[in-house]
Amino acid sequence: MLDTTIADRTQAVLDDFGAALAQGDIDKASEMFLDDCYWRDLVTFTWNIKTVEGKDGVADMLRHQLATTKPSGWTLAEGELPTEEDGVTTAWISFETEVARGYGLMRLKDGKIWTLLTAMVELKGHEEPKGFARPMGAKHGAAKNRTTWQEERDREAAELGYKTQPYCLIVGGGQGGIALGARLRQLGVPTIIVEKNDRPGDSWRKRYKSLCLHDPVWYDHLPYLKFPENWPVFAPKDKIGDWLEMYTKVMELNYWTRTTAKSATFDEERQEWTVVVDRDGEEVTLRPKQLVMATGMSGKKRMPDFPGMDRFKGVQQHSSEHDGPDRWAGKKVVVVGSNNSAHDICAALWEHDADVTMVQRSSTHIVRSETLMDIGMGALYSEEAVQNGVTTEKADLIFASLPYRILHEFQIPAYEAMKERDKDFYEGLEKAGFWLDWGDDGSGLFMKYLRRGSGYYIDVGASQLIIDGEIKLKRGQVESVDETGVNLDDGTHLDADLIVYATGYNSMNGWVADLMGQETADRLGKCWGLGSDTTKDPGPWEGEQRNMWKPTQVPNLWMHGGNLHQSRHYSQYLALQLKARMEGIDTPVYGLQEVHHTA
Repeated sequence: MLDTTIADRTQAVLDDFGAALAQGDIDKASEMFLDDCYWRDLVTFTWNIKTVEGKDGVADMLRHQLATTKPSGWTLAEGELPTEEDGVTTAWISFETEVARGYGLMRLKDGKIWTLLTAMVELKGHEEPKGFARPMGAKHGAAKNRTTWQEERDREAAELGYKTQPYCLIVGGGQGGIALGARLRQLGVPTIIVEKNDRPGDSWRKRYKSLCLHDPVWYDHLPYLKFPENWPVFAPKDKIGDWLEMYTKVMELNYWTRTTAKSATFDEERQEWTVVVDRDGEEVTLRPKQLVMATGMSGKKRMPDFPGMDRFKGVQQHSSEHDGPDRWAGKKVVVVGSNNSAHDICAALWEHDADVTMVQRSSTHIVRSETLMDIGMGALYSEEAVQNGVTTEKADLIFASLPYRILHEFQIPAYEAMKERDKDFYEGLEKAGFWLDWGDDGSGLFMKYLRRGSGYYIDVGASQLIIDGEIKLKRGQVESVDETGVNLDDGTHLDADLIVYATGYNSMNGWVADLMGQETADRLGKCWGLGSDTTKDPGPWEGEQRNMWKPTQVPNLWMHGGNLHQSRHYSQYLALQLKARMEGIDTPVYGLQEVHHTA
């Protein structure tokens, strides 16, 4: 019997799978999956971001979508050879549908499909103008009264929103709105981004003085234009702000600063939004077909309502409003909260000689930055990963290919290793009285982020100050605030000149309520979370981030947010969905999420 290579065996599976799909034999196609299987689709089959689980899930999706998708050309990706480890074959694949080209990652066990990722790369006939298709820029030859590139750009900026209407309006000009705006511009989708601040990047510049990214540079690139090779691993906030401002200009985005959205209503018959904005004192009415809320995954600030707050004689700030440590030297500061912002703010206050106390009301997961980079991210997002051929785009897809249902199983061993490596560090924190956790199931930071977007701190130095007693720590609940400070449930009174409430944020649909009314916000439902039925992520199981980057129960309303990585990666799929609708391509959505929680 002739020996066959891994590539031959894997291609044979793809050939059989493609043939079954081409013949419309859904039973045969679904039988090619393991009983315990996962197919995560990023737009190609479902016009959604959707994971189906089990053979029955695969079969149901195909029964609804196969006839309109018409997939073909299943093959190993060019230049990529499958690998085999611990009985699992992993292969990069490419394929087409009737309207798009796709790329993906497949894992096989015992010759059957265990996990399958299918991701839309581009729409046929609507490819981005890059590579051989890039624009000429210069107009060779001679012509009377011809316009320059800049004149054409100036005219577009002057007319869009006045003489002509944008197809898409993005509310929020942080990294999410900017990344999506860049994608849409390359796809030829007329778009306006509205931002209340004076300059792009101000949402970073205006945060507390010591703010830096806690994610490393390899994780944080924007679309099309990566950070330079000498960019710092952890970028300071003002450097990020300047990069976003530069990026907005270089990518030629229609970016309206000093602009606030005041109201938005949807005309079901015309399938069109009416959005009234205040543009630097001028009221402008925009009529986009698609409306994207890119106001930040964290949503509206969650300000507590403790008895007596109105009597406090000092200064009270939410962490998002904290102006930095400079004027608090020699003063007493109480920071209510124990996650990332609380730690950063406490450390900066200590550095500027404030007497600072952290009030920890619930347990917090902590992981040291160096350890997280090494054990948690090094294989995908690091200089070593880049040298090993793991590009940012490839890393994004590898991470996206791990189904959320089982992702925690991959995370738990990594965090066990972190716990062991930094054993003395954690013992020091617990000795200082800090209340630690590792997530409901020991799966650590990434799962906490995906499930609830809170409850953790990536340690860049503040934890040692807690261990050493330099940052004072009190565990307990705030009972009330009085004229001079904070009262805790154990009877302790903490004197304060400043109270910082690092108490987090509410769901993104709070912004929708402000702009469109509570009824629309409730129709949309809660944003973020997987339905894991863990702390602050109530069930039932959703399998994807609620309402993010995909169709919602509110027609033509989209939610876009997350960290820099998610803003980069998922902006591609959101942009393709919007482009398809602009071009009149049929987009039958499979598995539109139901609303189980309104906040």
